[in-house]
Amino acid sequence: MAKLLKEISVITGKYTNAQGQEKNRYTRVGSIIETKNGEMLKIDVMPLMDGGWNGWAYINEPREKESGFPKDDDINF
Repeated sequence: MAKLLKEISVITGKYTNAQGQEKNRYTRVGSIIETKNGEMLKIDVMPLMDGGWNGWAYINEPREKESGFPKDDDINF
């Protein structure tokens, strides 16, 4: 079983919050996992946005399972 190490996110747009502040909208596009053969990058979706993707992505700690993203035991490779 693979272990989720990091999640990969990109900025895919902007939105305005309830206080009227403009914020970045992030989309998770993949993850870095630990397998029996070492660390691997798994891309789940390719970001498509107006003007094209600039190629930059954020590497973040995994979110808690309650936020809708899988943790260690939910990844099978």
